[in-house]
Amino acid sequence: MTVKNETKEETPVLNVQHIKKYFPIKGGVFKRTVGQLKAVDDISLTINQGETLGIVGESGSGKSTLGRVILKLLEATEGTILYKDANITSMKRNQFRPYRRNMQMVFQDPFGSLNSKMSVAELVEEPLLVQTSLSKIERQAKAIEFIEKVGLRAEDRLKYPHEFSGGQRQRISIARALITNPEFVVCDEPVSALDISIQAQVLNLMKDLQEELGLTYLFIAHDLSVVKHISDRVAVMYLGKIVEIAPTSKLFQEPAHPYTQALLSSIPTLTKKKEDEPTIKLKGDIPSPANPPSGCAFRTRCPFAHERCEKEIPSLTAVGTGHEVSCHLHHG
Repeated sequence: MTVKNETKEETPVLNVQHIKKYFPIKGGVFKRTVGQLKAVDDISLTINQGETLGIVGESGSGKSTLGRVILKLLEATEGTILYKDANITSMKRNQFRPYRRNMQMVFQDPFGSLNSKMSVAELVEEPLLVQTSLSKIERQAKAIEFIEKVGLRAEDRLKYPHEFSGGQRQRISIARALITNPEFVVCDEPVSALDISIQAQVLNLMKDLQEELGLTYLFIAHDLSVVKHISDRVAVMYLGKIVEIAPTSKLFQEPAHPYTQALLSSIPTLTKKKEDEPTIKLKGDIPSPANPPSGCAFRTRCPFAHERCEKEIPSLTAVGTGHEVSCHLHHG
């Protein structure tokens, strides 16, 4: 299989600028807004054609919310989303419809995301029925093509989701997402519900399909080994913000942010530690996005936190080619 270039210089498929997603917190007898939950808090990133950008972080970091905002399953509170040259941020549903078939999602739960009353053929064909004008015969032929493309048999199209294993159900979800020939796919923890033995098979399938169909992925996960296996670049999220972004090999070999270092330290098989390299352990839990710490969001759990961290929010700063980190340790 061809090794992809980690430093692509092409026109971005996706350009996200200063995206925020705040959810109102209601309280009192009259359910007035008493605060805001800052799920995504000022994120900017680009994803290039044919690239996989991994997004990693603990539960509560805002990864899945970011994916849903990018696909307009949730409306952004602030910011701009450019798909190629089109500003899709404020598009109404009918305006966005032509773009929907080009931007799809593979969900975490392969059983919950599939209607148990529909056959595989009906599930895989449904996006074509909604988003194309193909005839019934054309839809059926295309469904068989994609059912086989994900490693299932044509005769499986007559079965129902409960007749398949978790890995097979996720293959059905992938066929359903890809049948409209999208260019950009958000993969929201697509293998986290699967057995370890099955995860690699599904990841390899997704990489093969990416190469065959020219797909661009935003791949969301909490498992660093999964992200390492499939991503060209990795962005690390913490409490609604990106704290580090770098080419995959650079991030795993030279993590610059204490949070990234702690995540890697917790999985000793991923990185070969030097004898004198300290293990950074995360203390406490991730704070609530409804009441984030002042200054650097990570400071309440960081072993290197100092006075500046409490008062000043660090910006993403370049520490190498394509490598940015949001930490006062790397600021002048």
